[in-house]
Amino acid sequence: MSNNYLKLKYEKRPNNVSFTHPKGGNLKHFLYLFLYLNIYILISQVAYAQNLTLEITAEKELPKDLLDSLGTNFSHSDFKSLSQELDSLLPQLQKKGYIESRQLQLDKLNDSLYRSTLFLGNRWNQIKIIYDPDLIEKDLLEFIAKEEGQGYFVIALSNIEEALSYLNKQLSQKGNPFARVALSEIQKQDDRTLMAKLNIAKGPERTLDKIVIKGYEKFPKSFLKYYAGTKTGRTFNRDKITEQNELLNNLGFVSTLKPPEALFRKDSTTVYFYLEKRNNNLFDGILGFATNPETNKIEFNGYLNLELNNNLNFGEQLLINYKADGREQQNFRVKTVLPYLFKSPFGVSAELTIFKRDSTFSTTDQQARLQYQAGPNLSLSAGYRTYESSNLLDEVIAGSPVQDYNSRYALLGLSFRKPQIQGFFPNKTLIELNGEIGNRENENGKQDQFRISTKVSHIFNLNLRNSIYLNNESSVLSSEDYLTNELFRFGGINSIRGFSENSIDASLFSVLNTEYRYLFSSTTYIHSIVDVAYFENNVLDLKEELFSFGMGLGLNTEAGLFRFNIANGISQDQEFKFANTKIHISLSSRF
Repeated sequence: MSNNYLKLKYEKRPNNVSFTHPKGGNLKHFLYLFLYLNIYILISQVAYAQNLTLEITAEKELPKDLLDSLGTNFSHSDFKSLSQELDSLLPQLQKKGYIESRQLQLDKLNDSLYRSTLFLGNRWNQIKIIYDPDLIEKDLLEFIAKEEGQGYFVIALSNIEEALSYLNKQLSQKGNPFARVALSEIQKQDDRTLMAKLNIAKGPERTLDKIVIKGYEKFPKSFLKYYAGTKTGRTFNRDKITEQNELLNNLGFVSTLKPPEALFRKDSTTVYFYLEKRNNNLFDGILGFATNPETNKIEFNGYLNLELNNNLNFGEQLLINYKADGREQQNFRVKTVLPYLFKSPFGVSAELTIFKRDSTFSTTDQQARLQYQAGPNLSLSAGYRTYESSNLLDEVIAGSPVQDYNSRYALLGLSFRKPQIQGFFPNKTLIELNGEIGNRENENGKQDQFRISTKVSHIFNLNLRNSIYLNNESSVLSSEDYLTNELFRFGGINSIRGFSENSIDASLFSVLNTEYRYLFSSTTYIHSIVDVAYFENNVLDLKEELFSFGMGLGLNTEAGLFRFNIANGISQDQEFKFANTKIHISLSSRF
């Protein structure tokens, strides 16, 4: 058998090495020939790689807005791209109502121009759909139908896919995950309207029979039942379960690994949640400093905050908070929450607060609440609250606004939270309302009183990076007479910024915090500070408005969330002074 392959022969010579063809030709000629062939092919490709232009005609004039709405591309780099454009054009024309449209022929006019001749036919604008009222509720048609009648509804032909998808989704949410809708017997009614029959295959109705937790088996299932609202025995709703799964991320101590999955058996439906436990203990500290306008000395203030969450896999919370400033003002607070006792929607909380202002007075506030989770976003509470305050002055002055007293109150509370998926700002909407009714007893006797406190906040998301935050906190104390040591205290980074912590006493106050926020990335944001407050102090017969302006920065670091705020607070009759500027630095670290 002859061998026609190119053979290379190696010859050893005194001064050089050469490769030769078996028949004596030099390999150099072969290499030149190979190079010339490649150059020729490259030039040929460049010569023929010119743009192809598509021209479209029909039996009648094509409306310009029609082609614009289709986004037709008339310039193509090769014939394959041009053919794909034509293949996608006809389905789009049919969605626009030209259901008879088809391509008659494609002509090559020259090397760079192709002409496609189409038949458009009549354009139908709407379709009349006949349906069985026993299979679909009439209320579902209000969102999609432009006209309704007995056993039929009319929709725009361009909306037919969205309408059928909507109906299919609604049937699925009503416990029919395998429901399918389709049109049949499509025919022409007139030159404007088509007619079709709506076929509905519902399949067996499904209920949620079993819930399985994967990954975090010790997860307190009461949160799934009462907080997220996922309960067995309810109609299976795929979209609702996905929303409930997202709610769990806002608990802080758990994260979802992937969307839930459903296992459909002949007689049961099981949903699997894939969860992972997260460390959600918090250590938070703030350091602030400002110049005392009276002494012109720098004063320091700050606080420490410790939160322990779900360390026992019960969803429990323990909070310890201590605040102090340079003027010997101290505030100690401890709170514990035990949710969903005995796997019920009821929980309990207890709180102790001790406030001391230099050598003037100290007040102890104790409260206990029974909480009820009325829904995924709503909780109600009822309880009992006591205040006990002592005058620390060396001498008791008659008629002094600081006196010993004891107060007893019954209280009711309401809390509504709407979360959002955002690392920095997890609560989109927050509404808290607390009312207390009782009496105060001191050396002058017993006196009926009531207190009302509200907090309302909302985030208006303009887009992914820009948002506006509004927060209002208001409180009022109603009494025949008032003592300084029973008034509300506000001011500071968690109230009106630009003022010292708890430096303002009020029998009535309302604070509006506003921020424009810009998110640079998932770890950095800046915001403006514009705060407005109004308060009344009936002890001093004082009514005043306060304003605060500044800016802030937030950084999500490996050590925790770092916040830097600078704000200047002034009253309505006060001129701007740089010395009134307050700088607040905080670091919240989770472990």
